[in-house]
Amino acid sequence: MKCLGVLFLLVAVAPQAQSADWPHWRGPNFNGSTDEKNLPSLWSTSEKVVWSAPLPGPSASTPVVSGNYVYVSSTDSSAGSVNALCFDRRAGKQLWERKVDAQVRRDVRSTYAAPSPVTDGKIVVFFYGTGETRAFDPSGDQLWTRNVQKEYGEFAFGWTFASSPLLFDGKLFLQVLQRDVPVEGRGLKDRKNKSYILALNPSTGETLWRHIRPSQAVAESREAFTSPVPFEYGGVKQLLVIGGDDLTGHDPADGKEVWRWGTWNPTRKVHWRHVPSPVANAGVILVCAPKTDPIYAIKTGGSGQLDETAVAWSSKDAREITSDVPTPAYYDGDFFVLSDLKKALSRVVPSTGKVQWSVRTPGNKKYEASPLAADGKIYIVNFLGEVAVLNASDGKLVNVIPMAADESRESPIRSSIIAAHGQLFIRTNEKLFCVAN
Repeated sequence: MKCLGVLFLLVAVAPQAQSADWPHWRGPNFNGSTDEKNLPSLWSTSEKVVWSAPLPGPSASTPVVSGNYVYVSSTDSSAGSVNALCFDRRAGKQLWERKVDAQVRRDVRSTYAAPSPVTDGKIVVFFYGTGETRAFDPSGDQLWTRNVQKEYGEFAFGWTFASSPLLFDGKLFLQVLQRDVPVEGRGLKDRKNKSYILALNPSTGETLWRHIRPSQAVAESREAFTSPVPFEYGGVKQLLVIGGDDLTGHDPADGKEVWRWGTWNPTRKVHWRHVPSPVANAGVILVCAPKTDPIYAIKTGGSGQLDETAVAWSSKDAREITSDVPTPAYYDGDFFVLSDLKKALSRVVPSTGKVQWSVRTPGNKKYEASPLAADGKIYIVNFLGEVAVLNASDGKLVNVIPMAADESRESPIRSSIIAAHGQLFIRTNEKLFCVAN
């Protein structure tokens, strides 16, 4: 009986033992999914809330979690600044807050705190739309600081720059895909602006390499609000980069371009800025063309300039399978594509593009935050902070939970829900919630 008791105890704690961090804005697998179990399907702003913590202002950035630390990039509405914050994951106590820059926004749709932080457990890096880059240790001591906009030129974007940093293969990667000429006075005046990928030493912030990425795109179509994503094929590591009308693969050792596929914009439309980041698995890399255009599945393993034979399939015959803003998730062998404009969530087979199911998103507000896929469920959140929980197997709606009913609505809620250590973390304009069974 004692042996049975011990066995029961081991089985009972197994889900906690398998829990994982959420170190990157798209999670431990870089694809919006996690192996977390026993995540809640129903809660409220008071029920099943482990803790909630006030936030100084709105931001579209996603929290990241490492061990007992939750890191958040935020604006401070009253102080007029962008700040780096750290909370205790267990109790929600704010451990530290650092003012980074005395600017909040330049347009009504976004803030300078839109990029999400990234951590490897030893350091956490915050990157802002002002170009300011700060690295801290878990106790909040600053390790180094740089401003890539001041070093390499003012960002040439019509809207506010927003690309999240990546820690991978012992390097810190920053991506700036921008217009080649100034826009509304922003950008270099005496020469062409260059789009680039920058690799830094995470410990010191020193430059390891800077790769200039060419583009044939025109005007706003050169702008990308995507983030670089790591990928490995045949034991070879690569960086996937989307923007400027093309998808490219790069060697993380030196930034050299290994292959390129393009384009979803053959007529070179001038207003096709790119927002969804790439997601790869099951032999293909998913590319979401802008606006309401199709998604494309590009075969892995190519080199050089790829032609149309590299396209495994596209969703031209299923117009609801599209995404203008949210980055798709990969989970349970399939892609989950959230369309903010078509108001649909779809489960898609990677090898063929077959649509397993497609459902309308609840309510009448937009869902621009990228989906979380975990524990047999898909979690999405709309502009009003209404969280929809859907069954991953059939798309059936499980619950809709309002999380920001009393907030001022000063900005749409765009921060993705994340899961770590058996808990959900939900960010609204004014609060960070930790929810668990």
